[in-house]
Amino acid sequence: MYGRKVKLRFLFIAIAFITLILSAFLVLKSLEENVIYFQSPSEIKLLSELDKKKIRIGGMVKKNSISITANEVKFIITDFKNEINVTYTGAVPNLFAEEKGVVAEGFLKDKNFFSATKILAKHDENYMPPEVKAALKEN
Repeated sequence: MYGRKVKLRFLFIAIAFITLILSAFLVLKSLEENVIYFQSPSEIKLLSELDKKKIRIGGMVKKNSISITANEVKFIITDFKNEINVTYTGAVPNLFAEEKGVVAEGFLKDKNFFSATKILAKHDENYMPPEVKAALKEN
């Protein structure tokens, strides 16, 4: 019916297709564990149930909300519709300030409280590191 050449070609294509599907499955499965979803305070308020996975929350640091103790920083992230209280243990970035953008990575305790493991301060396109600004002034 079919020649040997056609059977070998079909077998090669089938093995290549199975290998492609298997490798895509393995890549997606490994990414599933490392993906961190980004949500705003308003999106968190709309959640039906809390997940125990690590997430990122982004927004602005509310004015007069930063409270720094010896080993903990507490502040409020807002998207100007809803707010969420954040606690963080560790050093905050230099760009971290009130009324500035911030992204906090960590775990939700409930819909109002977030325990951050990492703080990422955001800046606009006009930002220039102090070292570069000083070097430009010297020149």
